[in-house]
Amino acid sequence: MNDNNKIVIGNLKMYGSRASNQEHLGLLKKDLNNLKKTHVGLCFPYPYLFQAQSVLEGTQLGWGSQNVAKSDNGPFTGEVSASMLQDFGCKYVIVGHSERSTAYCESNENIATKFKGVVDHGMTPVLCVGETLIEREAGIMERVVSGQLETIINNYGPQLFKNTVIAYEPIWAIGSDLAASPEQANAMCTFIREFIEGANNAKIEGLKIIYGGSVNSENALQLFVLETVDGGLVGRGSLKPEEFIKICKIADQI
Repeated sequence: MNDNNKIVIGNLKMYGSRASNQEHLGLLKKDLNNLKKTHVGLCFPYPYLFQAQSVLEGTQLGWGSQNVAKSDNGPFTGEVSASMLQDFGCKYVIVGHSERSTAYCESNENIATKFKGVVDHGMTPVLCVGETLIEREAGIMERVVSGQLETIINNYGPQLFKNTVIAYEPIWAIGSDLAASPEQANAMCTFIREFIEGANNAKIEGLKIIYGGSVNSENALQLFVLETVDGGLVGRGSLKPEEFIKICKIADQI
């Protein structure tokens, strides 16, 4: 990802079935395999990774997971390691999504360990950062987001962000039909890049900063045209093939 192309990643959350996935993937494969300027990824529940690999292998579309264990093996019932994800050709791994960090009390330390493990196994982590509505109204959103990034920087150094993806997902916007305004997205994506590159005293090669949180075909253009926004992490919009195709094609036209 060391180019200026946009990247759009679909997070299919805990939805789908073998039958519906087959139809869904077939439509995406048909309409998105010839994009010129946009990388497309789809992150599935663990049981469907083999199906994604079977259908998408040999196409331009990448696939991946919505989570990963912090350990590579061991007596951790129900966990799935980065090396296991590698076995299914995963390119992307979502790390630290608020729907997980809130429900399962994931600490910044755990998320940082997962991020490092994904990088070490040659996959691309998609690190989710963002603030709650209360934190935004209190004006501490930058302090919250910098705290989420600092653990990785302090433990592993800012160069770990090379060729990775950070998704700014304000928690108040997820699933709410209330996306951040272009001004809000621009300000935070600018802050994230400046914070990481400031810690490095230099540009971070291949770092993509994308926006997530109620992205749809109606607001995609005004978000994606921002020079600071390298694409989108799409939740609900990725569940409808026609909608996701529209979003990806909008990104490809910029």
